[in-house]
Amino acid sequence: MRSRLAAVLRAAPDRFSRIRRGRTWRIGAVVVAALLGGWLGLAIGGQIVTPIGPADVEFSLSPDWDGKTVVDVSPLGKLEFDTHSAPLSFRAAISEIRLSAAQEMFQNPDAINRMAESIGDQLRNGVIRLFVQAVLAAVAGAGVTALVVFRSWRRAGMSALTALLVLAGAGGLSAATFNPGAIAEPRYTGLLAGAPQVVGSAEGVVNRFSRYREQLAGLVGNVSQLYEATSTLPVYENDADTIRVLHVSDLHLNPAAWNVIRSLREQFQVDLIVDSGDISDRGSAAEDIFVNDIESLEVPYVWVRGDRDSMGTQRAVAAQDNAVVLDDEVREVGGIVFYGAGDPRFAPDQTLDNPTAEEVAAIGAQQAASLEDREPAPDVAVFHDPVQGRAFSGRVPLVLAGHEHSRRTETRPTGTRYIVQGSTGGAGLGALDRGGSDEPTPYEASVLYFDAETKRLQAWDGVTLGGLGLTSAQIERHVVDDPDREITPPTETPQPPTATPPASTPATPTPTARPAPSPTASPQ
Repeated sequence: MRSRLAAVLRAAPDRFSRIRRGRTWRIGAVVVAALLGGWLGLAIGGQIVTPIGPADVEFSLSPDWDGKTVVDVSPLGKLEFDTHSAPLSFRAAISEIRLSAAQEMFQNPDAINRMAESIGDQLRNGVIRLFVQAVLAAVAGAGVTALVVFRSWRRAGMSALTALLVLAGAGGLSAATFNPGAIAEPRYTGLLAGAPQVVGSAEGVVNRFSRYREQLAGLVGNVSQLYEATSTLPVYENDADTIRVLHVSDLHLNPAAWNVIRSLREQFQVDLIVDSGDISDRGSAAEDIFVNDIESLEVPYVWVRGDRDSMGTQRAVAAQDNAVVLDDEVREVGGIVFYGAGDPRFAPDQTLDNPTAEEVAAIGAQQAASLEDREPAPDVAVFHDPVQGRAFSGRVPLVLAGHEHSRRTETRPTGTRYIVQGSTGGAGLGALDRGGSDEPTPYEASVLYFDAETKRLQAWDGVTLGGLGLTSAQIERHVVDDPDREITPPTETPQPPTATPPASTPATPTPTARPAPSPTASPQ
């Protein structure tokens, strides 16, 4: 008896371990069944159709690691908002337009106001219905899946309860992390022609957050009109309180770049264009004809020389009636005061002793110091290489540059914002030959929105173009948190370099140097 008891006691730890492993496996299996079944339930029943104004809108809820809200406005494209941090994606898509209601709205302007008053309640009711139905579908899916797998009502109930707790937790996290300000910074992907209408007015985003209900109603109206008459797009509203500036760079002789710029100018109704250089590729006389498209844009075209543009290229640009060439000078264009300077290098000629990056920065420091004696004070400084504009931190509110073929932005502690533009020409037709990537460089540009009174940047849209024939566009809206922030002057005056750098006037191709442009800039 004593030996049998000892054997039982010796075997007890192994038995308890097997029991624990079995329980852990069963619990894990129930959780997996709950997640899988809940996902299937959401896929099958996690959507509803609800009337919003003249449209029937389909709302859906699905698991997604990147919590976001997606508004599908086909055939224009879609809008994405980073509204929450939970692993749930909320999607709204227009499934049908009721033509009778849409026609009434077009014929009677008061109908839009009535729709604006009711659209909030319609949205709220639709969202509540969606979440109730999504919970029921997820719980039912988890329970049925567990019942099929385990053939146990008890485990089916545990699986359904697990799905309910997971979905309730995700919903609670969505509510806790919900950011209503995300609606001010949408990402748009779709047809370029409809982009401004879908993204909306930057001035409205910055100054009229309370009117987003009306803007949403206007969005529904715009899409309704497109469905009724697909050949006519809604007109982008012209706002007299905002100066729109299209920032482009690094066209590199790509003819498609002019189509991109022309389309953006028309769709966003920009007041002027700023080009931060490298419009050519080798700066040769044969390339000068490329810049003749500038006149066809019919708005002021502010330009600075890039490191692949020669002085002959600068002369060709200056010959365009609407071009404003900046080469170490201050000019007011379209109500905004610009300072700009050309790049002191000419990269295509390898025989030249071009300045190093440190020397380019030193030349920029000398130019920044010279601004103290100039009037009026610039609102924007423009360079090709951001290195040249480094010393302008604390001296101007905004610095625009290019050269890097990749868009980025940063705000320095002095309050100066730097926007470095990508290549509006996809780095040119020879980009793949020059190196590195099998993927083509995207076509990038930005639409900048300035306050007409303060001349401060309020918001900007980053435009990235791609797709066959450049038929698609992604637009990301960015809103400046503190547009009227104080610009703090640098604590130290930039010192001259220890070694004397080359003169700021760039070298020209040798031995067949091209004549320099006239020092008198072309009229605005």
